[in-house]
Amino acid sequence: MKNIRRIISAIAAAAMTLSFAACGGNGGDTASENTDAANGGTAIYRTLDDIKSSGKLTIGVFSDKNPFGYIDNNGEYQGYDIYFAKRLAEDLGTELELVPVEAASRVEFLETGKVDIILANFTVTGERAEKVDFALPYMKVALGVVSPDSAVIASEEELAGKKLIVVKGTTAETYFTDNYPDVELVKFDEYNEAYSALQDGRGDAFSTDNTEVLAWAMQNPGFTVGIESLGSIDTIAPAVSKGNESLLNWINDEIVTLADENFFHADYDATLASVYGDAVDKENLVVEGGRI
Repeated sequence: MKNIRRIISAIAAAAMTLSFAACGGNGGDTASENTDAANGGTAIYRTLDDIKSSGKLTIGVFSDKNPFGYIDNNGEYQGYDIYFAKRLAEDLGTELELVPVEAASRVEFLETGKVDIILANFTVTGERAEKVDFALPYMKVALGVVSPDSAVIASEEELAGKKLIVVKGTTAETYFTDNYPDVELVKFDEYNEAYSALQDGRGDAFSTDNTEVLAWAMQNPGFTVGIESLGSIDTIAPAVSKGNESLLNWINDEIVTLADENFFHADYDATLASVYGDAVDKENLVVEGGRI
């Protein structure tokens, strides 16, 4: 319990300083080429009017990242991002198509017009912002490391020479590649594969968002979040294709408007409260109206 509170306190302190379709899809209707004047190139996306005309909003989400985006035992999408995705389609007045993505494919799915929006626990980084346009944030996050109780890794120094599991295309992969070349990275495409590898002993620890490893450790006895917060405190935000200003502006306006009803607090209550319980103060995780 103390570890949990320390994780959330670390996030809060750093932040102060700073019809549904189950799978597949290509945007419902064919996306068109649009000139991205800011970058002198051509992007493939559907404008806000295109989406409204088609009657379908296509959003890329995780299907295996509980409790943010996952498929439950009944085959239904659930999670913090899913709750938000449903509201976007409702307010836009369209059907919603949810498309499962892997971490490494999120940018590509936007660049190729396979989805209109990415809502897959997408951390805002400078490198990603060169390829996609991020809307206002709706959550705060840092990195964390979970390891077996029998061999808890409690510091970054203890990872030297160890096998660290990461998911391809994540901020954890980038962070350890850039800063800790002596750590052997064991890479997987999907979160389910990564957690299975940790449980099977194919790695000494697993690193991803600390909000996620915290939730996973609480649901899986025998594992501890020994490194509670590392790297920078970042934000999670929706992303659209580079240059898709009409859709980006609509999402930003929507996020600001939803703050009037404390929407993301309600999202937390519906999807995360049962996971974190009283140990987590949602005020330290939730972002309303894009205001950090």
